[in-house]
Order: sequence, then structure tokens, then C-alpha cells
Amino acid sequence: MMSSSDVWGLVLSYVYAFGLLIIVEQVAQKLNWPQFVSRKIIHIGAGMWTWAIVLLFDHWYWGVVPFATFIVLNYIFYRQRTFSAMDGEKESPGTVFFAFSITLLFLLGWRNQPDDQLHLILPAIMAMTWGDAMASLLGKYFGKHRFQLRGLERSLEGSAAMFIFSTLAIWGTLLFLQRFEISSAFLQVKPLSLLGKSLIVSFILTGVEAISPFGTDNLFVPLIGASLLFFLL
Repeated sequence: MMSSSDVWGLVLSYVYAFGLLIIVEQVAQKLNWPQFVSRKIIHIGAGMWTWAIVLLFDHWYWGVVPFATFIVLNYIFYRQRTFSAMDGEKESPGTVFFAFSITLLFLLGWRNQPDDQLHLILPAIMAMTWGDAMASLLGKYFGKHRFQLRGLERSLEGSAAMFIFSTLAIWGTLLFLQRFEISSAFLQVKPLSLLGKSLIVSFILTGVEAISPFGTDNLFVPLIGASLLFFLL
């Protein structure tokens, strides 16, 4: 069964997704942005749309459809290099992994009910959305102290950005969900306790991001983040 909200949710999701890709592509070309900057802007824009998904759809199974279809579409875009702002010659299929992890988390934990698992899903997605993006951007521009893990080059500045922005994203999301009683599972947990749990999760996710090769952090960070929150909350 599909409601009018579900129909509008689908329409707006695809308009937003393609509009984001086209606009960033055009702006990046005109302003001569580095490819990794435009890619991370798209990454943030895609991750933030999960909030709209939760708010727009009456039925969770229709809300899963946009990100599910972009598993396939992003793979096609990646192979064909359709959008240069998103997929360069040396880029990994991280956009495919990100769409897959979001889809899987929504399938497992979102049911449009007060007792669903949005307090696990959304903070984990926001950690990847903001933590990974800022780690990449700040690491590229300010990363002076380089190190290698499993053959991957990282920077202390990038890892610090991952930790800080993941903590803020997780904690801020939990506070928002608690304040507006969007999820009832952790209403009695105090804000400072939520901060402590956010720090623990972010610390582990920073390590996960550092050792994940070929864009697989887009898969592992959200899934492991949600799992850690499950045990902590």
C-alpha cells in the first residue's frame, strides 16, 4: 500500500539525488574544485537525506527504495564514470558501499514505530556522513603527520577529524532523537552518558576507517557503528 506521502517521498528523493549530482557536477567544473571535494559534498548530501527519508515516508518499505535503487545506479555511474564530480579514474566504489550500508540498516531497524532502531541507524550513518567527509577534507588540506596502516596512507590530522566529527555527529543525533522522542529506546539515558558512549563508538570507528581499504569504510563504519550502539544503549 502506498500513501500520497510515500509517492511524494519517492519523487522528492530522486529529484534531490539527481539534482545534487548535476548541481555539484556543474559547480565543480565552473569553480575548478578538486574532485575529492565535490565527491565529499555529494557524500554529505546523500547521508543527510536519510533524515528526509525518515520524515517523508509513511511506510518504511517505500522509504528503503531510493537508497536501494542507488546501489545499482551508483555502480553504473562508477563503472561508466558518469559524474566526474563523484567518480574519478582512481576512485573506489565507496558510493555503492554507502548506499548498500544505509539500505541494509533501514531494512534491519526501521519500521515507522516509536520502538524501532533509529537510535542505532541514524547516528551510525551520521558518523560516516560527517566523520569520513571531514577526515578526508581536513586530512588532504592539513595532514602533515602521515602514517601507514596495512599499506594505506593516513594522517593524524585526518584521523583526529574523523574522531571529533563522528563524536559530534553521533552525540548530536542521539540528543535530537531523545529531545523530540523520535525513538523511545533510550529516553532515560542522560546526555553526559550519551557523550561517553559516543566517544567510545567514535574511537573504534576512527580505527575502522583508518584500516578500511578501497572505500569499504563506507560499508564497515555505519554497520559497526550501529552494532556498537546496540550493545552500549
